Amino acid sequence: MPAMKRKLDERDRPQPSSPPKPADTPIPSFASFELEPRLLRGVRDQRWNEPSKPQAEAIPLAIQGKDIILRAGTGTGKTAAYLLPILNTIVRRPRESSPTTTALILVPTKELAQQVTKLARDLSAHCGQSVRTQNLAGKESDVVARAKLAELPDIVVATPARASAHINKGALSLDGLGHLVIDEADLVMGYGFKEDLEAISKSIPKGVQIFLMSATLSTDVEALRPLFRLTEPVVLDLGDLEKDSQQVKQYVIRCAEDEKFLLVYALFMLKLIRGKSIIFVGDVDRSYRVSLFLGQIGIKSCVLNSELPLASRLRMVEEFNKNVYNILIASDEAEVVGSRTKANDDESRPKKKAKSNKTESGVSRGIDFIDVSSIINFDLPSNYKSYFHRIGRTARAGKTGTAISFVIPADKFRKHKPTSFAGSKDDEDVLAKIEQKMEGGQKMENYGFDMKKLEPFRYRFQDALRAVTRIAVREARLKELRTELVNSSKLSRYFEENPEALSHLRHDLNLNHPTRIQPHLAHVPSYLLPGGKKAVEDMGFVGLEKEKKGRAVYRKGKKVVRNKAGKIDPLKTFNMRGRGKK
Repeated sequence: MPAMKRKLDERDRPQPSSPPKPADTPIPSFASFELEPRLLRGVRDQRWNEPSKPQAEAIPLAIQGKDIILRAGTGTGKTAAYLLPILNTIVRRPRESSPTTTALILVPTKELAQQVTKLARDLSAHCGQSVRTQNLAGKESDVVARAKLAELPDIVVATPARASAHINKGALSLDGLGHLVIDEADLVMGYGFKEDLEAISKSIPKGVQIFLMSATLSTDVEALRPLFRLTEPVVLDLGDLEKDSQQVKQYVIRCAEDEKFLLVYALFMLKLIRGKSIIFVGDVDRSYRVSLFLGQIGIKSCVLNSELPLASRLRMVEEFNKNVYNILIASDEAEVVGSRTKANDDESRPKKKAKSNKTESGVSRGIDFIDVSSIINFDLPSNYKSYFHRIGRTARAGKTGTAISFVIPADKFRKHKPTSFAGSKDDEDVLAKIEQKMEGGQKMENYGFDMKKLEPFRYRFQDALRAVTRIAVREARLKELRTELVNSSKLSRYFEENPEALSHLRHDLNLNHPTRIQPHLAHVPSYLLPGGKKAVEDMGFVGLEKEKKGRAVYRKGKKVVRNKAGKIDPLKTFNMRGRGKK
């Protein structure tokens, strides 16, 4: 059957090559795929009761050896949709076959590479030495990477740049390759990996099964078809589950710049938001400012800082998933302040930038966060696509979630310079574009927050915000970097040879906290609550210190109060009629 060029729809997405199955089609079980029993045990360890829709559609086709282009929302199991067929092929190959690299998985970020590697090892945990997986996306030296590749691992996970470099050096051989996966294909193209992909495509032998996985199907993904000689791939356009109005309840709050902090104070102190939350801000400085502000009111949070090493960022994600922290603050490093695209220019193709765009914090795409109940867009992103990727961190795997976005109206921009953010200039234009791109009856509702009811909190919020100065933000960033240096395993040998450097770092870590902690701000008196549980006149005076018992004595019917030294305190002994009067 000759290959036909498929048309693109109005959203710049290729039309599916075959109509989707009806909604009432029963979802099969993992056992119905006839996977190797050891892999089914790995699936049970993940506590997956039944395959997700992308897995149910893609796995049978992949086992048949078909090339697949899959579009599905984040959190829908795309990674397992290609890992299980690949692992099934590796486990069932003849024992006498010589070892070779069977699968190459290309991902855009190091964080995603670590996540894919972990899932591959977890699913093949009961397969012994039959499956060996290596991650080459880290910062290890070429000597270490060459040693890993010399063992001819079955699965190699890497970024396109690292894979291309090892192919050119002869360390990575693709002669026996059977599967090629490009995960988050649109991001791979958008991060400037086109030249690396072209170099890799020249080393790919004919007949390799190819998977293109993405949350969107755009012209970037379509450009990969001729590059890797995909002639008749099966296109599974399963819809963008990140935009399911039944999954994510979306709200917008129009407020002044300083009121963003007041709203965050109220949302968490009044427990209007429960569960785990991710707060998205515009840049790293803003993330530390929000974190320090929350610390003032006694709320723990962690910052996902792209300046930190990969291992530190992954540890932060793991602690968030394990509920060590319930609030994670992150910024999208791909969004550069001052380069915001206008609402009518979002569709235009961005200009090619420096190679620094290849790395980002990895929060809005790729990284898997567990049980996130709410997303707070403290700073609205630069375009509608980033917005939908952000809110895709919640309502994953069929669960519900909430997304709250703070929007600065044009007449309130730059009215409070200490809390102003340059990226908020076009909030209204970006919001209009987001609402225009919504599908399926989806809408952003007005949260209806009555700001007048928050007036009693203003003095507390201002007191907390006043302590978060520019110097405090700088010191917080430096303190975290020093902590990472002290705990770095790679620097342990250096510190053994230079103990003075370690003592200096530890000395700096023992300095005062970047901001003055004010414990009283963590307590919200009931009379400050909207509506009030008690009236002010019913509140009795409560001293700052406990009353000391046994100090007051009576001498000839008169009250005498003694101080700590045992002497009579004249200021507390006078009677109301004056001294000496009876």
